[in-house]
Order: sequence, then C-alpha cells, then structure tokens
Amino acid sequence: QVQLVESGGGSVQAGGSLRLSCAASEYTGGFGYMAWFRQAPGKAREGVAAIWTANGTTYYADSVKGRFTISQDNAKNMLFLQMSSLKPEDTAMYFCAAKSSSFGMGSRWAQEYQYDYWGQGTQVAVSS
Repeated sequence: QVQLVESGGGSVQAGGSLRLSCAASEYTGGFGYMAWFRQAPGKAREGVAAIWTANGTTYYADSVKGRFTISQDNAKNMLFLQMSSLKPEDTAMYFCAAKSSSFGMGSRWAQEYQYDYWGQGTQVAVSS
C-alpha cells in the first residue's frame, strides 16, 4: 500500500514562505502524476499544483501561479511545494496526492477523483 506523508505546515504571517514536503513509500518517479491539493474549512478540496512525472510539466491553480512552485526529488522519493508571498486565503489543510497512470490529463489534473493515493495532510495557517 502506497503511503504519502506530508510535513512542513505551520503558522506564518502574510507575505511569508513555507515549504511543504511529501515523503512517499514508493519511487515517486513511478507515478504518473503527483499533486498538492488543499481544503479550507467549509470549502471543497481544490487542486493547487501538479507535476506530470513523464516530462516534468507542471500545472498550477490561477490563485497560486507565480507564488508556489511544485517539484519532486525522485532519488529521495519526495514531493515539495514551495510557497511564497503567502496570503490569509492560502490557509487550509494541504494534501499530497499521487496518480498511478501516466496518461495526460491536461486540465483534469485538478480533479481530486483522478488520484489514487492521498496523504493525511498538513495544516497551513496564514495570518494577516
């Protein structure tokens, strides 16, 4: 069973930065896609960023473009999300997700049901 474990969340003031990490129990290069989602209280889970492992193509939600960067280190089986210029609206539980299939998804990268494996989440709180 694949395990994904997130870390790196915390409390930060607006304008600050955080780096989230996701440790996978299996070779991350073997997944088709890896992604970060987030869920704020009372809201649906939304896709934040994804990476297509086959060619390194990255995808971002419009709300985080230019501020967040997704990356992976397959040698360490790790996925990262570097978050900068954080805003109070970035406050949420952040989840790591992985998809086995490598077929291209295009804009469907942000659909949570596309992913096969999920972590338990790490909380990010941004104060104004």
